[in-house]
Amino acid sequence: MEVIKLDMEIFTSLFSLLQPLVVLFVSFSVFHVMLCRFVGARKLSGDDYGHGPPTYPIIGCLISFYKNKTRLLDWYTELLAESVTNTIVVWRLGARRTIVTANPDNVEYILKTNFSNFPKGKPFTEILGDFLGYGIFNVDGELWLAQRKLASHAFSTNSLREFVVNTLQDEVENHLVPVLERSAEAAVVVDLQELFRRVASNMICKVSLGIDRCSLDPSLPVLPLDSAFDMASEICARRGAAPLFLIWKIKKWLGIGSERKLKDAVREVHAYVAEVIEDKKQKIGTGDNEISSDQQDLLSRLIVSGHEEEMIRDMMISFILAGRDTTSAAMTWLFWLLSCHPEIERELLKETSAMAPEKMLDYESLKKLKLLKACLCESMRLYPPVAWDSKHAMEDDTLPDGTPVRAGDRVTYFPYGMGRMEALWGKDRFKFKPSRWFNYNRLGGSLKEVCPYSFPVFQAGPRVCLGKEMAFIQMKYLVASILRRFEIRPVSSNRPVFVPLLTAHMAGGLKVLVHKRDVLR
Repeated sequence: MEVIKLDMEIFTSLFSLLQPLVVLFVSFSVFHVMLCRFVGARKLSGDDYGHGPPTYPIIGCLISFYKNKTRLLDWYTELLAESVTNTIVVWRLGARRTIVTANPDNVEYILKTNFSNFPKGKPFTEILGDFLGYGIFNVDGELWLAQRKLASHAFSTNSLREFVVNTLQDEVENHLVPVLERSAEAAVVVDLQELFRRVASNMICKVSLGIDRCSLDPSLPVLPLDSAFDMASEICARRGAAPLFLIWKIKKWLGIGSERKLKDAVREVHAYVAEVIEDKKQKIGTGDNEISSDQQDLLSRLIVSGHEEEMIRDMMISFILAGRDTTSAAMTWLFWLLSCHPEIERELLKETSAMAPEKMLDYESLKKLKLLKACLCESMRLYPPVAWDSKHAMEDDTLPDGTPVRAGDRVTYFPYGMGRMEALWGKDRFKFKPSRWFNYNRLGGSLKEVCPYSFPVFQAGPRVCLGKEMAFIQMKYLVASILRRFEIRPVSSNRPVFVPLLTAHMAGGLKVLVHKRDVLR
């Protein structure tokens, strides 16, 4: 009897361990049967789900989604271009109903006119919560507003001037330029994207954390923290794009696969930021609410203001993520585009050389670089740092183009697709053409006032990016400083691949050779 009792206990233990896998197996078996049964069923009409891909009972557009999973951006863009309203409705088994739009009227309605009905929403914060926690990019309402007010000081005009003088000049003149000079002398291949990421990481860490981060030397490996950031960012992005929402939740519950890697990566990021916070607290000193001249970074201000450490940590992670990846991606794509259009590079070199030939660029001279701004905008139109952004409807609604919205729907505006809409940019929309940003489409004039809802790469409305002006200043300074001294030439003639994650990047980086120009421009 004792043997039988022991066997039963072992069986019960094994069953409890295997039960989740059994449930998963049965679920997929049922799904397979349903798929086979309904794959030949009548396609639902546009009146059922609006403009969009072929949609069937039970499975929705799952078949089309799987067929196009490696080219989702271009697939969505094609569908949007075919839609009269430049809006589509996408529904598939395992995911909530999604409205994707490239219509500026809809974008303005979502981001401004009825802003309160389209928060990030719980589904979005759940996907990114393990990584970004309660940081500014992952919260709504009062918590978002409070963090935005706290961060706004870092992006005032005076702060931007200080950023140019104290941070940009030091990083570029004393670190970046020497690295590029050594690379040119040794004729070694450099990954420009990785170099820009290190520069951007250093600068955002100086502004937000008040610390120096890493060496720009390309011969040194990527730091473990940066690898952890990349891992966490990629896995969270793939959560949002998963064909079946349930899959990542099951993996997280079981602690396996990518979800285990995410947990490890987040632990490393949290540990690093927590250590920085503790070091900063010790430097500030207990009971001292005054911030010294060398403690003007955002982290010092948050600590002195008495905010909770968890909120400070999450806010710092959000700023590092945004600051290290977005500008570096935009500059990487710009240098590749310039290599394909040498005539535009020559015009750009004339502009940057004429502005300040004898001295370093300052805040005022950077603002006058109109062609450079047009080139950056054109690069981001074609290759936006954030390919799409989603909100979730609180209540039933109707978009300006007549698309009905149900409470709980995911509503996505799509900068990548918007940059490829003929209605917005004309028949030459796929062409790199900086002149389109000037009045009368001619270089050398005044820049156009482009509607932010037609070009929402920095969002728009109440959540417009606080760091927009700083991003342009940073990119202008870096691009102009490099162009005046060096020629950048990609080693491969192959077209790069655009990879959209939380922030987009160029697959495999941009491998280049650096050549010194004959004279300092």
